Amino acid sequence: MFALMISFLALHAVSASDIRIPQPTGARVEKATFAGGCFWCMEHPFDELPGVISVTSGYTGGRKKKPTYEEVSAGGTGHAESVQVVYDPSRIDYEKLLTVYWRNVDPTTKNRQFCDAGDQYRSAIFFHTEEQRRLAVQSKEALEKSKRFREHLVTEITPASEFYPAEEYHRQYYKKNPLRYSYYRASCGRDRRLKELWGSTVGH
Repeated sequence: MFALMISFLALHAVSASDIRIPQPTGARVEKATFAGGCFWCMEHPFDELPGVISVTSGYTGGRKKKPTYEEVSAGGTGHAESVQVVYDPSRIDYEKLLTVYWRNVDPTTKNRQFCDAGDQYRSAIFFHTEEQRRLAVQSKEALEKSKRFREHLVTEITPASEFYPAEEYHRQYYKKNPLRYSYYRASCGRDRRLKELWGSTVGH
């Protein structure tokens, strides 16, 4: 993640191995997993959606078991910074989640999102079911056909694998540290680039 924040985060490092994603009881729920660069910035858009039960930052798509933030951010684990969204499909559908996902990433840059470079910051959709795969492919193809972008879309669509929740201090970072979060977004050029790509539909 943004180099300016590394020294601060290192002071608060804790193990992620025993963190569990909160699971509601009773209602039928489904999971969606997305990577779009800095996971701090991907929590907020989904958190505010009616029907979303929880959004958890973490690591997935790689080889290392129980990775730490320091290992993932250094590269070489194969994992991407990601978010796992637990949602109630009777209140919000996967297609809506896909719409919000696309409008919060730059799908034209390979192994990079804004100021963060490396495959740990790649954009990716990790599907949990065949239906999710179908809808993800359909949405990507529709974007390509729209000719909104001059570049080819490089966002991966790949099967979901084990998801490792990030260390506690990363989760809900935008709420815990709003000033640092806002500074990071601005310094990284995330909002500026999203506006260039998506115009008035950013985040929607």
